[in-house]
Amino acid sequence: MHDLKKALDLLNSSNELYFLIISILVAYFLGSVPIADRISRRRGIDIFSKGTGLAGATNVRKEVGFKSSIIVVAGDTLKGILAILVAQKFGVSGYWIFLPAFAAIAGHWRSVFTNFRGVDGLIVLGGIIIALFDVFGVISITLAMLIGLGGQKLFYSSLMSIVAGNVSLIVLSATFEGPQIFKLAVGTGMLSTLVLIHALKGHSKRNKEKVLDQQFQSEAHTL
Repeated sequence: MHDLKKALDLLNSSNELYFLIISILVAYFLGSVPIADRISRRRGIDIFSKGTGLAGATNVRKEVGFKSSIIVVAGDTLKGILAILVAQKFGVSGYWIFLPAFAAIAGHWRSVFTNFRGVDGLIVLGGIIIALFDVFGVISITLAMLIGLGGQKLFYSSLMSIVAGNVSLIVLSATFEGPQIFKLAVGTGMLSTLVLIHALKGHSKRNKEKVLDQQFQSEAHTL
C-alpha cells in the first residue's frame, strides 16, 4: 500500500512537472508573437530600423501611427493575460506561476519570429499583473500609466511608474487579500524589477550607440 501511494505521488509530481514545462513553452510562444512587427510591415515599415529600433507600442506610435499603437498595446497586454490563464488552466499556481510569466516576457524580449529581437516587455508585464490580480491589477497598472504619462519628460519616469504601480499592488494585497496574494504581489515586484533592469540596460546601450554614431559622423565631416 505504501509503495502504491509512493508511485501515485511520483506520477502526480511527473504530471505537474510536465504541465509546468508545457505552460512555460506556451507562454514563451505567446510572448514571441510579433504583433508590432507584423502591423508595421503591413504599412511597409520595418519597425526595427526606425526610431528606437524596438518593436513596441511607443515606437509604433511615432513611426507608424496612433491607431496601430493601440492595437499593439491591446495585443501585447493580451499576450501576458493568456500566458497566465493557460498556466493556471494547467494547474500551475503559487510561485511557480512566475516561470511561465517570465517565459512570456522573455519571448517578448527575444522573439523566435524576429531573429530574437523584441522590446522591453512592460506591456506584457501589465497583462500578467491584470491576469494575476484582477481589479487590483487594473488599479496598479492605471496608476503606473498616469505617473508615467505625467512624468514622461523626466529621465526616471519608467522607474517611478513601475515602483508606484508595484507599491500600490503590494499595499492593496496586504490590506484586502490574504497572505498568499500578498506573496504573489511581492513576487510580481521582483519580476517587475527584472523587466525594469532590462529596459534601463537597453536604453543605456542605445544611448551609447547613438553617441558613438554622432562622434563618427562628426569625425567624418572633419576629414
